[in-house]
This record gives sequence, C-alpha cells and structure tokens, in this order.
Amino acid sequence: EVQLVESGGGLVQPGGSLRLSCAASGFTLSNYDMSWVRQTPGKGLEWVSTINSGGGSTYHADSVKGRFTISRDDAKNTLYLQLNSLKTEDTAMYYCQKRYETSSRGQGTQVTVSS
Repeated sequence: EVQLVESGGGLVQPGGSLRLSCAASGFTLSNYDMSWVRQTPGKGLEWVSTINSGGGSTYHADSVKGRFTISRDDAKNTLYLQLNSLKTEDTAMYYCQKRYETSSRGQGTQVTVSS
C-alpha cells in the first residue's frame, strides 16, 4: 500500500523556519518525481515545489522561490521541504505527493505563520 506521511508543521512567527518531512512507504521513492502542494480554504490547492527522481532538478513556485527548498533522501525514503523566511500567507496545510498522482497525497501537516 502506497503511503505518504507528512510531519514537521506547527506554529511559527513571521520570518521563522520549519522543516517538513514526508515519509514514504509501499513504493520505491527513488523512482518518482515528488512534489509538495499546499491548500488553504480561501486560495484552494497550490503547487509549491517539485524534485525529479534523481534529485538533480528542483522547481519552486514563484511565491516561495528563494525561501523554500525541496530535497530528498532516497536511502531514508523521505522527502523534505525546508521553509525559511516564512510569511503569514504561507499558512496552509502542506501535502506531499507523487508528482503526477494526486491520489497519493498524504494526510498533510499544518503550517501556521502568525505573530
């Protein structure tokens, strides 16, 4: 069974940092491009970042470029998202997923940026 479990979210002040993790099981992580997406009630679902299967290429939405970094450790079957210089508008539920399989999305981890 394919399973993705996100963790690492929390409450942080503007300008702060968090590191999100996504533990994968039931498939070989190294074979897949992986993505992070986020969802807020007002803005809907937004793509955040993607990393290719080799880890050599990463892509980030303009809204997070220069602040967020996606990475992977295939030996640990884990995907990461480093969030720096957080803004209130980054508040959302963050999900990891296989790039082209939205059904693979995990249960999410909540990030709240507030003073």
